Amino acid sequence: MKALIDTNIIIDSLQSRENFLEDARQVMLRACDYDGYIAASSVTDIFYLQYRFFRNKKKARDNLTDLLKLFEILDTTSDDCRSALRSSIVDFEDAVLVESAIRGGIDIIVTRNKKDFRDSNIRVCTPDEFLRELR
Repeated sequence: MKALIDTNIIIDSLQSRENFLEDARQVMLRACDYDGYIAASSVTDIFYLQYRFFRNKKKARDNLTDLLKLFEILDTTSDDCRSALRSSIVDFEDAVLVESAIRGGIDIIVTRNKKDFRDSNIRVCTPDEFLRELR
């Protein structure tokens, strides 16, 4: 199964966000049970959020380096961006993720933000739902 892991799940794990940490960590720990991807457009966001949180560029880079050992990067193309502009998904960033996922043959998007992906042509689930499916 090819799963695109949304930025919020990655940040929940890396920053130990209360209320979300356990499921997010399990998604990361179970990465060997599925083909995991993060969107190229998320990589810079993850670095920026890590740097802001830790105020340490080396730690942010090290975390990103470790993350990229677990997950492949799903490229975003100009066609993905153009298609996202025509999408019925209201949030442009989420629309770009969906378009990239469609082109990349992704089976499922894992996010805490399911409501913004309501019009997705790809199945969307929460970390808890995803982990139940992996079991």
